[in-house]
Amino acid sequence: MKLSSLALTCLAAIHAFGQFNNPTRDGMAGSSENMTYQFPFNPGQPNQLAGTMGELRSNHFHAGIDIRTNNTVGLPILAAADGYVSRISSSPFGYGNVIYLAHPNGQTTVYGHLDQFKGAVASHLLKEQYARKSFEIDLTLEPHQFKVTKGDTIGLSGNTGGSNGPHLHFEIRNENNEAINPLTFGFKEVNDLLAPLAQKIALRTLDQNSRINDQFGRFEFYLIRQGNNFSLSKPILASGRIGIELLAHDKVDKAHFRCGINYIELFADDQKIFQQKIETIDFQKTRQILAVMDYPTLKTKGSRFNKLYIDDGNQLPFYDSSLSGGFVHVADKTVQLKALLKDISGNTSTVSFQLKPSPIVRQVPTLGSVTKPIDFEVHHHTLIVTRKASPTDSVGNLDLYENGIKYSFSVSYFNQNRHVFLIDLKRHQPDSVVIDQFSLPLFFAGRIPSGIPYTFYSNWADITFKSNSLYDTLYLQLYRKKGPSEIYAIGTRLTPLFNHVTIRLKTEKEYGPKAAVYNISGGYDYLGGKIENGKMEFSTRELGDFAILEDTVPPTIYRIRCTPASARFRIRDNLSGIAEYEANINGEWLLMTYDYKTGIIQSQRKDGKLLKGDFQLRVTDRSGNVKIYTQKIL
Repeated sequence: MKLSSLALTCLAAIHAFGQFNNPTRDGMAGSSENMTYQFPFNPGQPNQLAGTMGELRSNHFHAGIDIRTNNTVGLPILAAADGYVSRISSSPFGYGNVIYLAHPNGQTTVYGHLDQFKGAVASHLLKEQYARKSFEIDLTLEPHQFKVTKGDTIGLSGNTGGSNGPHLHFEIRNENNEAINPLTFGFKEVNDLLAPLAQKIALRTLDQNSRINDQFGRFEFYLIRQGNNFSLSKPILASGRIGIELLAHDKVDKAHFRCGINYIELFADDQKIFQQKIETIDFQKTRQILAVMDYPTLKTKGSRFNKLYIDDGNQLPFYDSSLSGGFVHVADKTVQLKALLKDISGNTSTVSFQLKPSPIVRQVPTLGSVTKPIDFEVHHHTLIVTRKASPTDSVGNLDLYENGIKYSFSVSYFNQNRHVFLIDLKRHQPDSVVIDQFSLPLFFAGRIPSGIPYTFYSNWADITFKSNSLYDTLYLQLYRKKGPSEIYAIGTRLTPLFNHVTIRLKTEKEYGPKAAVYNISGGYDYLGGKIENGKMEFSTRELGDFAILEDTVPPTIYRIRCTPASARFRIRDNLSGIAEYEANINGEWLLMTYDYKTGIIQSQRKDGKLLKGDFQLRVTDRSGNVKIYTQKIL
């Protein structure tokens, strides 16, 4: 079986501050008033959820609810309403084994991560898999083929695809194929009496004239809880234009899992300035979640901070466009801020804190110590350069070098521990900076605009950005490290990309047919590529450090069981990854199901007969290396 392209590239009203609308699907096609659904697992009994619709995942919005199945595989999954099977799919990735039921009201229910299908549709799938000689299959079915009645067993609970444990992923989609919240349909099986929980807020300066506690950048603060109210112990000093982020989650029916929050409002001095309502998920836009979260914090810490302001590149329909976009301006008076967090059951929490005005100063006593003599970070359009200092050090200037020209900058703020310089990247993209005896190479190569197609050319790399590749302007850093393997540093993995970019590398070495590009920023992520006329061309959805490597080692095949009853193996590859596998018995193709999480493949015969005779399993990695296992099954 050849893996798909997806596999190869492996989301109580407080009147003084306003009130949320009733969380129902007002005015939406196919609302809950048009159909009564049955809960698809263990109906009539209390159920627990491990995930809710709209919660923030690493690269998408979660489109349904995850129903716990007692950590068990093989329990009955029931049709939520009358209809017919419109689609079935089997894949090692994503939803795994998934079934789609179309209903008379135009809506569709989706049941993902099944261990297996039941009834005539299971036989039909198996027949088609053998006819197409592929485990991975996606079938669209006609209305007359497989009708279902509410309560029919359509499959068994499982852990297939991208699931991290046995559960049912359940969606309800409207006539436009947008995911809507299943919990708006009044399922009594899910009881939620817990309000959302807030952990931290983060404050971000949005221009060089902004400060938070006299500093520039992004700063996190732990919240103190009193019941369903969360606050800070004292005001935060601030000035200028500030963005607020929130780390929070919801809990449903006393489960231990962290779920999403569908409704957030932000008020500044009783004036609503931001509202986020996640009630539908458009699958074409779900990757725009990277503009909703603070992406560098997600990549470095795994924390999913929800921005309470509409950042550049965020075109999602979750916001009230009549408001100010969530930006807070601190000038000459204290700003009282309050965020309301509400789940689908109406449970509400508040987060309250104050921003107290403070003028910009150069000498900041509270700056902590740093370890590196000189360091930098990019904060939106600003380069922050930090120099380690001691009480005896004088406050000198920073020399910036750009295309052979030197520019000098005085310190922006300082104390005896460190000196901080702020550089506007809209005006300068420096090659390096020097402070006293310390030099720091930066390798800024150009400014890439967002929202338009753009190709950047250099001596050794040409990079093509589509019109929707970037969320915001990119200040591209570019350098090449020479050694046993060429390493091409192109930007950083902390830059979110909405769409792929195409990169053409001008290589200095000769490479064989098994050469491919890998993103080595956080491991070895195979990207493939093609060499023509001394250039290696590839596409990527993440910037960072790239290397051209040659995989010459075949995959490994570990025999778990190979008997007349079944054949079961674990397959792995050391570098490029598994591209395809194929098994046969006496020369006839044999279906092998595949779970990429464990690497386990297992036989499934079309006729149910025992396996007897000559068995062969052939596994090929992405670089074309082949491993073959043979056995005579007696």
